[in-house]
Amino acid sequence: MPPKHVIAVGHAALDYVYRIEAFPSSPTKIRALAHVASGGGMAANAAAAIARLGGGVSLWARIGDDPSGAIIRQQLDAVGVDTTHVRTCAGVSSATAAVIVDRNGERLVVSEDDHEFPLAADWLPIADIANAGAVSSDLTWLEGTVAAFAAARAHNVPTVLDIDLNSGQLLAKVLGLADYAIFSAPAFRQFVSGASDEERLATLVQSGICHAGVTLGVNGYLWMTVNGKLCRQAAFPVEVVDTTGAGDAFHGAFAWAISEGLKDAECARIASAVAAISCTGLGARAGLPTRTALEQFLEAR
Repeated sequence: MPPKHVIAVGHAALDYVYRIEAFPSSPTKIRALAHVASGGGMAANAAAAIARLGGGVSLWARIGDDPSGAIIRQQLDAVGVDTTHVRTCAGVSSATAAVIVDRNGERLVVSEDDHEFPLAADWLPIADIANAGAVSSDLTWLEGTVAAFAAARAHNVPTVLDIDLNSGQLLAKVLGLADYAIFSAPAFRQFVSGASDEERLATLVQSGICHAGVTLGVNGYLWMTVNGKLCRQAAFPVEVVDTTGAGDAFHGAFAWAISEGLKDAECARIASAVAAISCTGLGARAGLPTRTALEQFLEAR
């Protein structure tokens, strides 16, 4: 039986990425070392990571009927993401961001999101979820997430939450529908109470989450399973060009590994490797590996 596809729900954007030598200490004019217009958005980047790995993936998202929206869709189509249910909304501006990256791969992100997208999710093909291997969401579209996750729960399809600073305040509204909750470190410490990371993870597991985790950059990935076991996956060292989208790549690869039927520890290992490799290119998608490249990377380590 072929692997089941993943459905990613949420944000799609266009990033204008500029690489510079170093961040200036005061306002000035500087020349970029390189620049690229790169597809962005947490769910869209996760979907792109899955497609690059050879997985089947559909993105359920909203874009504007502007030139940026056309580029967003074209770049997703080019990498193999099914954009049938990426809805173009009339009279709305697509989300964009300016991303400034220094020689060390550290970044400054200035994003702009139009808040006039229609919120209703009644147009989504909810019946498709019965045949999915996993459903993921970045929590940027609450109505779409609730509809998709409720259907996934009804069909015993695993659900994966990607929680970052811009969406963590919505966590309580979907926590009861989530199986895997994976946080960025800043969002984890802001939106989950506890005196330590272990205590915060335990709080999530006790609330009904089967797998609660936090990405810690160079310090790897820390998670707790439903039995209370604390686990860690070390980060893979690479020559970093740009860390933009590394967390999105992690979530996409994790959801793909779940759809492949892998255990949590192997999901974490694969996701950590994909996130690391993604940092070797400029922009969120240039460094995303194929399945062959991922396997070679892991075999070498």
